[in-house]
Amino acid sequence: MDWKDTLNLPRTDFPMKGKLPQREPEFLKFWEDLRLYEKLEQREGPVFILHDGPPYANGHIHMGTALNKILKDIILKSRRMMGYRAPFVPGWDCHGLPIEINVERELKVRRGELPKNEIRRHCRSYAQRFVHIQKEEFRRLGVLGDWDHPYLTMSPEYEATIAREFVRFLSSGQVYRRKKPVYWCTHCLTALAEAEVEYYPHRSPSIYVKFPLAEDALAVLGLSEPAAILIWTTTPWTLPANLAVALHPEFDYLVVRWNGEEPLLLAEGRLSALCAELGRDLPEILLRIRARDLENKHAYHPFYARKSRLILADYVTLEAGTGCVHIAPGHGEEDYESGLRYGLEVYSPVDDQGNFLPEVEFFGGKNIFSANPEIVELLQRKGRLLLAREIEHSYPHCWRCKKPVIFRATEQWFISMEAKDLRGKALEAIDRVRWIPRWGRERIRGMVEKRPDWCLSRQRAWGVPVTVFTCRKCGEILREEKYYQKVLEIFREQGADPWFELPASELLPPDTRCPKCGGTEFRKEEDILDVWFDSGVSFAAVLEQRPELGFPADLYLEGSDQHRGWFQSSLLCAVGTRGVPPYKAVLTHGFVVDGQGRKMSKSLGNVIHPQDIVDQHGAEILRLWVASEDYREDIRLSQEILRRLVEAYRKIRNTGRYLLGVLYDFDPQKHYLPWEKLPEFERYILARLAQLIRRVRRAYEDYEFHLVVQEIHRFCVVEVSSLLIDINRDRLYCEHPESPLRRAAQTVLYEVLEALTRLLAPILSFTSEDFYRHYPFPREAESVHLLTFPEIRWPEPEQDFLKRWEKLLLLRGEITRALEKARKETELIGSPLEAQVLVRPSEDLEEFFTSEDWWAYFTLVSDFRRVEDLPAPGEREVLYHSEEVEGLSLLVRRAPGDKCQRCWQWKEEVGRDPEFPGLCARCTRVVRRLQEEGRFAKA
Repeated sequence: MDWKDTLNLPRTDFPMKGKLPQREPEFLKFWEDLRLYEKLEQREGPVFILHDGPPYANGHIHMGTALNKILKDIILKSRRMMGYRAPFVPGWDCHGLPIEINVERELKVRRGELPKNEIRRHCRSYAQRFVHIQKEEFRRLGVLGDWDHPYLTMSPEYEATIAREFVRFLSSGQVYRRKKPVYWCTHCLTALAEAEVEYYPHRSPSIYVKFPLAEDALAVLGLSEPAAILIWTTTPWTLPANLAVALHPEFDYLVVRWNGEEPLLLAEGRLSALCAELGRDLPEILLRIRARDLENKHAYHPFYARKSRLILADYVTLEAGTGCVHIAPGHGEEDYESGLRYGLEVYSPVDDQGNFLPEVEFFGGKNIFSANPEIVELLQRKGRLLLAREIEHSYPHCWRCKKPVIFRATEQWFISMEAKDLRGKALEAIDRVRWIPRWGRERIRGMVEKRPDWCLSRQRAWGVPVTVFTCRKCGEILREEKYYQKVLEIFREQGADPWFELPASELLPPDTRCPKCGGTEFRKEEDILDVWFDSGVSFAAVLEQRPELGFPADLYLEGSDQHRGWFQSSLLCAVGTRGVPPYKAVLTHGFVVDGQGRKMSKSLGNVIHPQDIVDQHGAEILRLWVASEDYREDIRLSQEILRRLVEAYRKIRNTGRYLLGVLYDFDPQKHYLPWEKLPEFERYILARLAQLIRRVRRAYEDYEFHLVVQEIHRFCVVEVSSLLIDINRDRLYCEHPESPLRRAAQTVLYEVLEALTRLLAPILSFTSEDFYRHYPFPREAESVHLLTFPEIRWPEPEQDFLKRWEKLLLLRGEITRALEKARKETELIGSPLEAQVLVRPSEDLEEFFTSEDWWAYFTLVSDFRRVEDLPAPGEREVLYHSEEVEGLSLLVRRAPGDKCQRCWQWKEEVGRDPEFPGLCARCTRVVRRLQEEGRFAKA
């Protein structure tokens, strides 16, 4: 007879297959129809503010941006489940060079061919298009937020805030304009900030050049014959701009001669290295001199009829070269500082396209890089070249076009790091912030300590203008905020476009006069602001303006490259105008690399697109990947990693499905058993569940999501599958539905399902909602995301209880090992239900073996006996002496009796009841009761 209808088999509509790519959009619509984000925002509670760093509105999202947004979503959802109100206002960085260049390509125009505001109109449309595209792609990942009201750096209110914050710097005396060397891209035709520069390998000339010493220097040296000072450079094109040679004030310098050649001056500490590079023996040393004795003396330029001054500088090193540094104040930051100190001209004879100005002798109109070989050849002809070769070294490139950049002096606007002690204040603020990982503090400190003044101006069209008026008559800059109130009002209503359309007179308050000369005509600045300033003032445009937010934010979270980008620009903007950092904590993540740790690139063919993963596996697998990896390092991704993630996901999903199935008839209001009525094993599982809840909550609090996944996955495999379900499967299926033993197991399974559903919700947002939707009992809220993390509603057991269970599980493990030996090696049994276990415990272990029936239940065997002496093993029977547990010996043999047709246990009483001859005593009792209750009719 088929006894299936008498069993309490799992029943659930929860689908076995996730079909995530097809079903996830249904949950997105459900959340949208429910207005889930709005409901979360209506809750009371402490506020946790994670401020979204704006991605660039250019192109589709990639794995890096997907990683970033999912991390933020996990953090915010976990905080909400801790009881916080955690608003999320997503944002986009909409201005800047990449968009402007792409628009010019789409329109097939060159820079300057269209009016500024026409280009700006196209740029705005371009940015809006990709804001919409990225918004939908982020939403598809299950990221909750105020997507209908994001912040855009190109909105009128935001552009007005950018201008207002700049004016604050201007009026406080922290902004200045000066001709100064900055990174310059000759392809994009604009200045670049440090954060817009990337370093790649580059091949450059490496030359040693002789500058003949002038008469005043020769007199100090006491030389009556010609001599030269030797410099080394990898940028021959900067030699036409040379105005000085720098020596270190503390180094010793030598005048040396090789084989009767011209005497050369160089640092003593570089002589041996230079000999090795030249392939020469040590030269004759003519004399030793202190650098200070040569200060303000002169050398002759190697190919122009002018002198170069000998100066002192602490930045000269002995790491390379000769200890004598060629100085071109128009082409280097340190060169420029030395030029200021010694009153040298900031000379930069190079135009925007990277060509020498027409008046440059020998090289006028030529591209600087193309001129390098010609300069080397000229030095050779004039006898000024000691050595020339080529080296590969790290060289700055434009972040956008990837072409080499140059240092070039141009008139630019800067924020001073020293005028109001911005550097010192920023360094002090850094120490008040929590940096995660902790090395982030040292990283950003080092950058702020060494960074130059912030070059704010860009020579492009798509951005917020440098809102400065200058008197045409005397050149005075209008610095007071009162001059800019009208501009700010216009920007708030219309955005920044009117700046490029209206004359200065219509942008200034009526009757404005120059405070210095009384002039009434003013020139407005045409440059735009660095986009890092745009995003750097987001705290002012968003945190301080949106009523649901506040300043400072609890957390900024971006990639580790943002120590030199958004983290730093935000810090400087906030400290410069507010005196405090804009964030309480900063968390950084690494970059996405392939399975071998290589950067993803088209050339390697290892790029994986988030949309491809979503289409094939679902966004849930992407979310699991983000949470499974230690994101503080670089995060690996490959098809093999995805395959393992799919398997891990399937285990979690199947566990949830089973829990839903075995709870089909469980009503917590009616069937939940209190702690004191639970058997000891169920109490132990609850104790382990309490540990899991505490560990997972702590991991969420510490942003260690990989530990969340590890702990939950391990709990599903060990405590749930291998222990709770395996051990209780017989009671769940075969006991009477109302059996206290079954209800006890269901009580614990209910707590496990509740805990797993809630603990997984921040990470597996779709699947947890699916679990919750299929609860077979009344639900507490409309969505799992409106719940909080599980509470521990049962007592904390004594330590002795947990130690006892450690021992019981160790004993069970040894018995299971013996059963496996009987199944695999001797093939005595096919499953533990076919076994009888005879155990002979030592005196120390007797207290653990007081109930034979309980041990049969606990080890999944049909018969378990404690004996004084073990009989000799029969054929294929397994005699096992534990090596792990001293004093434990046992014998595994076939269980006596016949197999019960209902529970499959082997019992000697099977066949004794004539009404149910195929059943054991327990199953006979249960089936008879079911008959009496009308739940089962025997055919």
